[in-house]
Parts: sequence; C-alpha cells; structure tokens
Amino acid sequence: MLRADALEAIYPDLERRIVVTIMGAVAAELYTLGHRHNFFYLEHAMGLASSMGLGIALALPEQPVIVLDGDGSLLMNLGTLSTLARYKPGNLLHIVFDNESLLSVGGFPTATSTGTDLAGIARAAGVPRVAETDTPADLKAAVEEALASNTLTTIVSKVEAVGPKTFHMDLPLLENRFQFRRYLEGLRGQAHE
Repeated sequence: MLRADALEAIYPDLERRIVVTIMGAVAAELYTLGHRHNFFYLEHAMGLASSMGLGIALALPEQPVIVLDGDGSLLMNLGTLSTLARYKPGNLLHIVFDNESLLSVGGFPTATSTGTDLAGIARAAGVPRVAETDTPADLKAAVEEALASNTLTTIVSKVEAVGPKTFHMDLPLLENRFQFRRYLEGLRGQAHE
C-alpha cells in the first residue's frame, strides 16, 4: 500500500489527538492532508519521535498520543521499544511505516529489507499489543482497536517505498513548535480546571 493512502485512511483518527511524526515523507504526506496545531513534525531528530511521544504520553496520561514513525527511524533508536514496554503508557499508539528503505534520505535499504522483523522485536521487548497491517482498511481497523484498548500498541504497517512528489511544507518548523507547545499548554490548562 502507499503510505499516503494509509495516512488518508487514519487521518480522522489523528485530527483531535496529539501526533508526533518524523520528518521527510511521512510529515510531507500528513501535512498535505491538512495541518493541525496538534501535529508536531520532529525535525533533525531521526529516531526520536517515539521517545518524544513517550514523554508526552507520560506527562499527559489522559490524552491519546500517536507517533508516526518509519522503519529507518525506529532502527536508529531500537532501544525505544524496551523503554516503551517498561512504562507501558496506555495512551500511546506507535505506528511504524515500514518501506524497507531510508526513502527520505536517498532510498538506501534498511535492515527490514533483509529480514529484520520490527513487529517481532516489539513483541520480544514486551510491548503489550503489536499488530501488522498491509492495507489501508487493516491499518484503520488496527488504529481504532488500539485507541479503544487503552493499551500501549505498536503497529507495523508495510508500505511501498514511494515518496511524495514534493517534501515542501508551507509551515516554518519553528512556528510548528510554537503551535504545538500552545496546544499542549491548553490541554494541561484544561486538566487543571
């Protein structure tokens, strides 16, 4: 499946939830669907979207947090799976788009192209719910089940190594940081009322 189709299928589930995503193709395709102030595009921190999502999930336990990751990014911070499993925030959903490629930085193959099983690693690390999908409908169903379960979930979704026509985003990333911070501060303010 195309990642753009997968994102379109789950976009309604993202609109009102905290979303942290890696930069590159994932961010560009999500931005094309419609930017929202609750979307954070993590710049120059490949591998750390899941770590940032974990911190936010622990700080705001009443708010669902969705991390949109890639196989190359996850492989750069593979220890994050054991850290996620250690804390098990029920409000965190970790979606990994696996295209077996570092598409956004030249298209070099990742270890998943030669057999590394990210879902298997997540299970072995102790992530309580792990799903694998390869169609937009299956991904949407898995996302909805994960959000309803209130259980830490990692979904590994196989996608084609096809990127967007352009990586351009008409949003200064510094402004994105300010928007996202104001959004989170608003949530914290609501929690204290």
